[in-house]
Amino acid sequence: MLMSSVIHELEIPGTQSTPAIATDRARGRLHMAGNSYPENSFEFFARIFAWIQQYLDETDGPLHLELELIYMNTSSVKAMMDVFDMLEEAHAQSREVRVNWYYDPRNERVMEMAEEFREDYTFPFHILPTTDD
Repeated sequence: MLMSSVIHELEIPGTQSTPAIATDRARGRLHMAGNSYPENSFEFFARIFAWIQQYLDETDGPLHLELELIYMNTSSVKAMMDVFDMLEEAHAQSREVRVNWYYDPRNERVMEMAEEFREDYTFPFHILPTTDD
């Protein structure tokens, strides 16, 4: 008998070099905000990969990524591509997935980075300016 393990929520505080991570399993959301240039990106992202994979395997709900990433080093970009590849595979299997990437309109570099990511994927990928409310 296959025992499924409980999906724990991720609550990882942000640091100068790593983004804050927060999940909401009930709503199918993963939120990342901040900079991403950890010493070992794949070690940092391993928990994110595991959470996404377990969520996709054990639920049939939608998965929405809410991103407010500012700077990413090369290895973080590669890790993020792996995250997006997981979403693309789920999307190809008719799973509802979506990315909303929020950026400061004064920082065009972030918008351009998000646009480069978006070019490679077919799932809904929205690039949205933040407002100063």
